[in-house]
Amino acid sequence: MRALALEGAGTTQPVGPARRKRLSPWQVWALILVAPYVLVFAVFVLYPVGYGLWLARHPASYGRLFADPIFARSVVNTLVFLIVGINLKMAVALFLSGFFVHTRWWIRWLSLLFILPWAVPSIPTILSFRFMLNPEWGIINTTIFRLTGADGPNWLNNPELALSLAILVHIWKSLPFWTLILVAGRMGIPGEMYEAASVDGATRWQKFKYITWPSLQTLYLTSTILSMIWTLGDFNSVYLLTGGQPADQTHVLATLGLRYLRLDEVDLSMASVVCALPLVLPLVWFMMKRLSR
Repeated sequence: MRALALEGAGTTQPVGPARRKRLSPWQVWALILVAPYVLVFAVFVLYPVGYGLWLARHPASYGRLFADPIFARSVVNTLVFLIVGINLKMAVALFLSGFFVHTRWWIRWLSLLFILPWAVPSIPTILSFRFMLNPEWGIINTTIFRLTGADGPNWLNNPELALSLAILVHIWKSLPFWTLILVAGRMGIPGEMYEAASVDGATRWQKFKYITWPSLQTLYLTSTILSMIWTLGDFNSVYLLTGGQPADQTHVLATLGLRYLRLDEVDLSMASVVCALPLVLPLVWFMMKRLSR
């Protein structure tokens, strides 16, 4: 071991390699407690995602996918679902949040009924809509026949009508959740601001324009983006209502992967999922950028 003589002190002080700092008991316990979560994340998230990307690694899979006309129709349906369905849902949620924020007793009871579609599982609720829309014995066409004597339309046999109904079912199913989110945002606005606006003679529209909307703008935009991300991976509304029919014309990207799985074409199924990433990643980046401000 070398020694460095300190001038003027008359002593020598050994200098050696720095000893590694041992982990404290709290740090050891932290690693022990975090390890199961890391293991679960690696097994159930990282491995499935990595395996899916590995299955979709061949360029030929994308060539076959892009040559399939059903894929192009699915992309259009997905964009219609996101642009029309999500914005319509969030606009209605914003309107209803102004109603449910009131504290009248009957509104509180009505809110319990309003939240039921979101609380009930998707399979029984959406399948019940499918049964009601049956052209032969569904309750809607049966009611039309009893009232008018005419046969009702075949609701799910028209691609545009079937996709519109799937969008409406999605709005009906998830509308209560986003309404409650915006109600919580409205409750965070100080009531004194509305009282001061009333004293100044502001109308309801002016209160919304200058108080409510500026306070809810960030929450509304974040909720819209998050709803788009979730909807890209949601296949219940389309798959349970139409099954992609008629003639595979109502598929979205989330249900298109299931179609290829039924045809035993796993590579095309994974490739269709990967093709949704150009839509998901910009939304995630934009949302994180908004939240980091």
